[in-house]
Amino acid sequence: MDFRIGHGYDVHALADGLKLVLGGVEIPFAKGFVAHSDGDVAIHAICDALLGAAALGDIGEHFPDTSADYAGIDSKILLQRVAVLLRRKGFEIGNVDCTVRMQRPKLRPFIGAMRSALAGAMGVDDDRVSVKATTTEHLGFEGREEGVSVSAVALIYKV
Repeated sequence: MDFRIGHGYDVHALADGLKLVLGGVEIPFAKGFVAHSDGDVAIHAICDALLGAAALGDIGEHFPDTSADYAGIDSKILLQRVAVLLRRKGFEIGNVDCTVRMQRPKLRPFIGAMRSALAGAMGVDDDRVSVKATTTEHLGFEGREEGVSVSAVALIYKV
């Protein structure tokens, strides 16, 4: 069987008064992402992991932040499009795993909803999606609440 693994990473700055959308879920918080789209760093990292596994470039190549078509777009739409592209190329998604690094808010209450939202966008079962969260113990830009970073890995296979 033809298995492939991809890795993705994304970062967005936080600013007061913007929406915080993470893993396809809007999370109540005083800060949100500075971004062209909704800034969902989890989805952006997952898209890059999936695209990378299939050697299909990266999210910026497929959905450039210079295009008005993607201004303010719900990143779940981008993830759906990536999943469709993979399936057209003969791949299926085995699983994805991502780690969110941010100091606040605590994400534990939202993890289940994130897993479901991500799975729904990719057209897979929830048990194929893992979302983990960690603080950086007040270190770095994440710890100072200046931004959020996410790393993701994905396993895909040829059908």
